[in-house]
Amino acid sequence: MSRGGNVNAALGDRSIMDGEAFRERVESAKATELERLGSNKLLIALTDATLEPEAVLRAAADSEHAAHNTFAAWAADAADDGGHDDAGAGGDAAAELFEWLAERERDHRERVLDSLADLGVDHDPADGGTVHEYLRAREGPVERVAAGTVGRGLVSDRTHLQIVSFFVNEGDETRADLFRDFRTETEEELERGLALLEGACETDEDWERARMVAEYAVQIAYDDYADALAGMGVDVKPVC
Repeated sequence: MSRGGNVNAALGDRSIMDGEAFRERVESAKATELERLGSNKLLIALTDATLEPEAVLRAAADSEHAAHNTFAAWAADAADDGGHDDAGAGGDAAAELFEWLAERERDHRERVLDSLADLGVDHDPADGGTVHEYLRAREGPVERVAAGTVGRGLVSDRTHLQIVSFFVNEGDETRADLFRDFRTETEEELERGLALLEGACETDEDWERARMVAEYAVQIAYDDYADALAGMGVDVKPVC
């Protein structure tokens, strides 16, 4: 092998890291947690075992509201700080992304609230939760994009799928379609986040930092899920 070939081989791990490889790495590391979050027990945990349309929609509205507030705060931070003064880490691109995400999640929230209104329910969505507490403590574009669009995005994908299944089983195709739309749009959010990370992560250390926060966001969501089930005496492990 040529000297150049040896150098390329030595740098192989760095050259192959991109958005797709990053996503695969996070999904592989958190495969068990994501599989369990994608089970039909998820809505039991989110609704305190109240498996009714109103309860499912209330939980969804709260989630979309918290996401809107997180991304809106990040967008405001980026505007105040000029993209966090970190042009080498995607600051300007992240500012634009956060503004777009905040508007997207606001639209999701309003559509869920409209669906609740159709049931005669006037819901004032709650903010917060441990996942968003963690997200809001992240600093800089790399950590925020990785945790907010990749970690949270992977969890949201599983959540939306379970809500789609719930409304299919209810015979409510209108609401099932609503959450199919949300799932498709969340995938777009995730892909835009991955694309930004490709430009923002300039070193192995950047990718490692992104991986850690994305995986931890998944872990927090899983821990909340497991704790909620345990509180109801439900085993988090799937029945074999």
